[in-house]
Amino acid sequence: MSREGVTPQSEDFSAWYNELVVQAQLVDRGPVRGTMVIRPYGFRMWELLQADLDRRIKDAGHDNACFPMFIPESYLKREAEHVEGFSPELAVVTHAGGKDLEEPLVVRPTSETVIGEYMAKWIDSHRDLPLLLNQWANVVRWEMRPRMFLRTTEFLWQEGHTAHLDEDDAMRETMWALDAYTSVARDLAAMPVVAGEKTPGERFAGAVRTYTIEGMMRDGRALQAGTSHYLGTNFAKAFEIQYQDEAGALTHAHTTSWGMSTRMLGGVIMTHGDDKGLVLPPRLAPYQVVIVPIGRKEQGEQAAAEARRLGAAVRSMGIRVHVDDNRPQLSPGFKFNEWEMRGVPVRIELGKRDLEAGVATVVRRLATAEGQGKEQIPLDKVPELIPGILAEFQSFLLARAEAFREERTAAADTWDAFTGQVAGGWARALHCGRSECEDEIKADTAATPRVIPLDAPEETGACVRCGEPSAYGKRVIFGKSY
Repeated sequence: MSREGVTPQSEDFSAWYNELVVQAQLVDRGPVRGTMVIRPYGFRMWELLQADLDRRIKDAGHDNACFPMFIPESYLKREAEHVEGFSPELAVVTHAGGKDLEEPLVVRPTSETVIGEYMAKWIDSHRDLPLLLNQWANVVRWEMRPRMFLRTTEFLWQEGHTAHLDEDDAMRETMWALDAYTSVARDLAAMPVVAGEKTPGERFAGAVRTYTIEGMMRDGRALQAGTSHYLGTNFAKAFEIQYQDEAGALTHAHTTSWGMSTRMLGGVIMTHGDDKGLVLPPRLAPYQVVIVPIGRKEQGEQAAAEARRLGAAVRSMGIRVHVDDNRPQLSPGFKFNEWEMRGVPVRIELGKRDLEAGVATVVRRLATAEGQGKEQIPLDKVPELIPGILAEFQSFLLARAEAFREERTAAADTWDAFTGQVAGGWARALHCGRSECEDEIKADTAATPRVIPLDAPEETGACVRCGEPSAYGKRVIFGKSY
């Protein structure tokens, strides 16, 4: 790890982020422009998120499957809006096995088309529905302006794909996925996201309705952290996904798709991080506790032995612990800075004075609302107290992020108020719903409609930009985004 730290957020947030993901040993740049190598520390964060989300998916009755990453180009062309929406991002294979291919193959950007092909084969009767599938996969979308985790040419995700008897059942599925993503964001990532619907101009290509969770990053920008789409019968008609109903008539199924990706890790970094580095919520931290023994020679050996004993005791409480006892060439101060950079929620220091007093010095990555940052705890009490300290820290991060978002969000009823608000946060504004108006707003401010919140109160009035009647019956959140 570099001793120089990272660029302060206030000086250049983008540089802070780009430096931090490397310095904290989350990623390295891949050999192809826009690709990334996810290092073990970063991949462990993904595994923790994946395990929780996968449990939720399976508990709700979905089955995991695996579909090919090479998709015949003709599949994408069957749904015109879909292929048009993805065309600029596609990676296409035209040559393989030493010869030109008869039909180009698209490297999976998303799997509605290939899964639709097989749904049509597997579904015959109404008794086959609902068909609830999910896959964990890598996808490729050729990015012009890549940024690690947020926008990379290749990334990891899960994609749910389901088929249903009718719109009501498909919409229940669509909203279930949105609720699941909201819970994962809040419960694991301590991200207080806003859940709601996208405007028509921001919908997924080929969807009837798109729902999203949007989080505010510490520079006031929005991050789309998960989406759920009701596809209606668009893909069912394109791929002939039909079932025989109880009366014997052939009927098109209603389908959904929904996904959350490694972009979520970028959201964790930008929601909680500070000028010292990462700040990880305990439930997503590879190491929830790091124990650093202090001292040299005999004193160091004694402290290391006690650190290992304490580590085993804390680990027995179900806590992920790392004992940093095998790098004697590094000073304690260097280690403290390193683990702060890597965002470990709790650091425990054990030196000569601690051992003589029978205590451990416990340091939280951030002082909590009660002002607790550093305290001494009797050694025999540490294992039983650490779970509560971590739970408190998890709750503190969620509340801190929520307060930050509320401070940066305000209603805007005039164009001047709107432009001032989206310069560094979110504006809640009435909008006419016209895509031309959205385009004008984006051209003038770089802000886009992020979400029509599900829980926003009913309200009508004039569009903040053009003055025409508002279209959604409530205010829309606008902001600059990643």
